[in-house]
Amino acid sequence: MDAILDALAAAGSMAWQMLWALILGFTLSAVIQAVVRKSAIVRLLGDARPRTLATAAGLGACSSSCSYAAVALARSLFRKGADFTAAMAFEIASTNLVIELGVILALLLGWQFTLAEFVGGPLMIVFVAVLFRLILRERLVRSARGQADRGVAGAMEGHAAMDMSIQQKGSFTERLFSGPGYTAVAHVFVMEWAAILRDLIIGLLIAGAMAAWVPTDFWNRLFLADEPVWSALWGPLIGPIVAVASFVCSVGNVPLAAVLWNGGISFGGVVAFLLADLLILPILNIYRRYYGLRMMLVVTAVFYASMVAAGYCVELIFGVANLIPDSRDATVLHTGVSWNYTTWLNIAALVLAGALVLRFLRTGGPHMLTRMQSSGRSSARS
Repeated sequence: MDAILDALAAAGSMAWQMLWALILGFTLSAVIQAVVRKSAIVRLLGDARPRTLATAAGLGACSSSCSYAAVALARSLFRKGADFTAAMAFEIASTNLVIELGVILALLLGWQFTLAEFVGGPLMIVFVAVLFRLILRERLVRSARGQADRGVAGAMEGHAAMDMSIQQKGSFTERLFSGPGYTAVAHVFVMEWAAILRDLIIGLLIAGAMAAWVPTDFWNRLFLADEPVWSALWGPLIGPIVAVASFVCSVGNVPLAAVLWNGGISFGGVVAFLLADLLILPILNIYRRYYGLRMMLVVTAVFYASMVAAGYCVELIFGVANLIPDSRDATVLHTGVSWNYTTWLNIAALVLAGALVLRFLRTGGPHMLTRMQSSGRSSARS
């Protein structure tokens, strides 16, 4: 019983540290999604030129999503005419280059990891683009588009299909601070939480259990912590495999990344682990359903190779720049609740969240959420 309480205490401590950052990140993301229409995004992603991929990454970073929703939205963009590589760049950025992820990494692991994630994410997109250019053939893309056009259900289809952006005209400020703007922000905010909550809770519980139950010696042996050179080589290779086995995606894998860092995984290994949220087994099956088996295998191989390469590059760059932290003391243990800046920020964030949830409830939001969840259940049965 004590072991279970220790795990729950560690999970609760991490949740308390992350709360205000999550609310802030999802609020800012909701503001952007409420103003930018999905149809406008498709028009900007028609090819795989560097400028287009940079645009895709920027738009993806603004369209914060859980991993399932990001995958569903990428297919939606692809079906509407976006280039496949650009859609994948958008997908990668929308889970790995978002505000809340960066803030939570800074809180639990340190600012160096936030910087590393925002260096590693673009590097992964570059590697993906290069590898797709080398090995992706037009016949395979046409086959994938044909499979995508069949509309085979995956997960979070309802969330991906809904365009809740403000339809009225006017300046950014006028649209945002209008009644429909407030409503749109509230609806997107709650939908994002509905999409992410399950993975966030699972991630916290897994991280809490591992922090409380798994001996440090086990992690040290797994990650070759006593052999710095081999550890740096092994970390980016094993990191994504641990991510695949954990079944945790999006920001839910940050607490587990903190446990792995304390356990001895290399700096580049942490980055590769975080980037692997789009390769967990349920999402691989969704790729198969969306694009066909051959494209799923290509995407899996390209994504894995790219995140490993990004992890190596980050390890090298940050090592040369002397930016890799010396200590392994990420915030994973129970620290309790005290009247510090985190508590005040959480209170302010909860007030903001309460106002948005109230608006959601008063403007037909529950009906929309039911539609989204019904779509998800239908997807699971198909």
